[in-house]
Amino acid sequence: MDSMERKHEICSPFIPRRNALTKTSAEIVSEARQSLRVPSTQRPFTPRDGHRQLFGQSSARAVVDNRPPSTFSLHAQNFDAPDSRPGSGTRLSPLDHKPKLPVPCDAEDPSRALPKPPTDPLETKRGLAGVRARLLRAGSLTTLPPVEGKTDVKQGLNAGPGQKQPSAKRLSSSDHSGHHKPGPRRAASESRIKQPVDDSGAKPTACRAEQRTELGPEENTTRTEEDAGAVVWNNVIAPLLQQLESVAAGSSAGSLDCLCDLCDSLHRTLAEADLLGRRCKRRSGILRTLFRLIDLNSAQLNLQIAKLCLSLCVSGKNLLNICKLVFQISRSESNDVLFQNSSIIDSLLGILSSEDVSDCGEALLYSVGALKFLSGNSAILRLLLDKNCIGIAQKLIRRLCRAEDSNSTIAGHILVQLTATLRNLADHPDSRPLFVSFYILSELCDVLHLHRKDQDICTNISRIYSKLSSYSECRLALAQTPDCYQLFLDLLSKHHQKQDLVVRLLFTLGNLTAKSDEARQQLFQCTGCMDTLLKLYDGYQRRENTPEMLQRGPPSPRMPSTLQEDEDVLVKLVRLLANMCIHSTVGPALATNTTCIQLLMETLELRSVQESEELLVNVAATINNLSFYQEGNSVLTHNQLTLSKLVLKLLLSSSMDAVLEATRVYGNLSQSKDVRDYIMQNKVHQFLVMLLDSKSTEMCFSACGVLTNLALDPPSRVKLSLGGAAAKLVDCLKDLGPGDWQLAGQVCQALWNMMSGGSEMLLDSEERASLLEILITYSDDDEALRWIKNEDMRDYHKACWELEFLPVASKLIKTLKPPDPTA
Repeated sequence: MDSMERKHEICSPFIPRRNALTKTSAEIVSEARQSLRVPSTQRPFTPRDGHRQLFGQSSARAVVDNRPPSTFSLHAQNFDAPDSRPGSGTRLSPLDHKPKLPVPCDAEDPSRALPKPPTDPLETKRGLAGVRARLLRAGSLTTLPPVEGKTDVKQGLNAGPGQKQPSAKRLSSSDHSGHHKPGPRRAASESRIKQPVDDSGAKPTACRAEQRTELGPEENTTRTEEDAGAVVWNNVIAPLLQQLESVAAGSSAGSLDCLCDLCDSLHRTLAEADLLGRRCKRRSGILRTLFRLIDLNSAQLNLQIAKLCLSLCVSGKNLLNICKLVFQISRSESNDVLFQNSSIIDSLLGILSSEDVSDCGEALLYSVGALKFLSGNSAILRLLLDKNCIGIAQKLIRRLCRAEDSNSTIAGHILVQLTATLRNLADHPDSRPLFVSFYILSELCDVLHLHRKDQDICTNISRIYSKLSSYSECRLALAQTPDCYQLFLDLLSKHHQKQDLVVRLLFTLGNLTAKSDEARQQLFQCTGCMDTLLKLYDGYQRRENTPEMLQRGPPSPRMPSTLQEDEDVLVKLVRLLANMCIHSTVGPALATNTTCIQLLMETLELRSVQESEELLVNVAATINNLSFYQEGNSVLTHNQLTLSKLVLKLLLSSSMDAVLEATRVYGNLSQSKDVRDYIMQNKVHQFLVMLLDSKSTEMCFSACGVLTNLALDPPSRVKLSLGGAAAKLVDCLKDLGPGDWQLAGQVCQALWNMMSGGSEMLLDSEERASLLEILITYSDDDEALRWIKNEDMRDYHKACWELEFLPVASKLIKTLKPPDPTA
């Protein structure tokens, strides 16, 4: 083989075979390894807000915008007691009178007639039940006897004619802590002769008893139910209410636990008697008693009260105040345990499911706000997932998106809380399938379309996408959302100054384009894509030199955290560019984009590895990807030498990530003769030879690639030989070759190029013999594959051995073998 033929064989620079018609698995992996790479980065950090507020300190909602407050005072007087009455527009005051015994009536004045008592004992009870019910107003509860123990409601309802109903004495006793005494017992005769005042304030006359007519079957059933309710009220509920007020009046430390137990008993009693909701006619009396207990200012008791009031279906002002009460309790992290041990979360989720935005917008706001706080607790977060919080949130999102223009402000406030809650839920791994199955990612895009001007909503949603886009199933769901790429670009343009929003949208786009060629193309084809991205790049690169910053005077007045936040935007943006240029259409377009290349070079020039390591590593990865497209009109082609000088500081840094990325850049740039001369003149090759001692196969592989290209030039071969490059390559082949046949093949290519001037200059006889023995051993297929422990990877490694190593090793063996004297 003459020297010209041999030179033609070896003059092949270190470049990937990207456009091969047929590719094996080894070639595909080799292509990714040698050229285009996807840089990795960390998800933007979101500091936890230590203050539980509706709108945090970074909220774009100013106080002057009349945003709903997070702090307020709630007292019994804030509640509307007769919640169960239909609104008449006029509130009547109670009559101030003392009931008197009625006088007999005559024909001339029938209104003064004394009612005739019914002969049926049951009728007597029916008549008295209504009287007693009206007498049991909040003002008279303190005169009722206290409850003794717990009473079975069904026992009170099912007492037969021959059985006695539970007496007031059996139902009464002191409270659990013994801090009060039963009040004086009212005489039965007094109860029977007093005339009550009805709900309208009018005094019923005895003559109404004469106007009764015979009842039909349905009316009888209704009357029986009413009588049964009266029995429960008189024998169980009224004593419980009396005892609640009696214990509350004592206001001792131990009474709070007793009050909580009494509220729980009252709730259970109403549930067993089927009197929850608005079924209980004396509901307003219950609510009045409960509302007065709020002034005791106990979180545990108030949560019990709120749960019971919501079970009684309070509405209007009372619903709002109860939701505010729960919100107020949830603001303290120490109260989280109270929510864990209560069913109040079910009540809050019920409000989200049933209440209308136009009628109960503010109540919804504080309900969702409470859930936002609670979802920050890992134990409660798990409960929310189990209770279908994500499914309920999806339906609420749809209702909020349909809200009329008149309700858009409150709908926006609610969406801030709801998206923050979903942001917390996204932290749990079990939430990801739910976000996908309920189409939350697509629903949130609809929210962004409608509320793209609302920075708080946009930022919360960007945080959700930032978290979930790191997972393949969520990336797929988001990528399938129509126009999501154009939407993100529009938001980046509109809110370019809002760093925490921008950085998360860029991170999400980087995740979407990391492994999807389709995503890279779709993003690039969006209107104004590169203009938007490069304007962001330029703007954040120059943030320190804005007029606002210069007015503060030198030295740089910006806080280190703010500087780091701005740089994080550049890190995510440059990573996105690196991912996009992997696409065969996008890459050449970016390589010819002068603004893009100038910004990348400017970053290399202005930043130091010590202060901006991740940013410079990503810039180097982007340049490495772009340098693959060495076309005539490529801006990189015209700036190769300048780039080589800028990348040198990465190669000489103490950061191994920066060194590795710089070595990869030189692997592509060193195809240029000018770049190779620069490397040799500045003795960069000596550092590359030292990298062969690294135990990192990636580092050795990249260094071998540069040395392969440097050995194309005869003067460089001599310098490399004198620098001991060949011996280092042999050691690298011996130590790392059997575990990485791609690396072994690259070492052999470097040795083959270096030996074009004769192996005698390269290695002494002992080194030549050692290399020959290694090559012969590695060329045996059984010997080569015995190093592979993972059976699943055996076929892959065999392909690499056959395609990457064996062809070059065979040529080296022929060259190193001594000539056969008999030939």
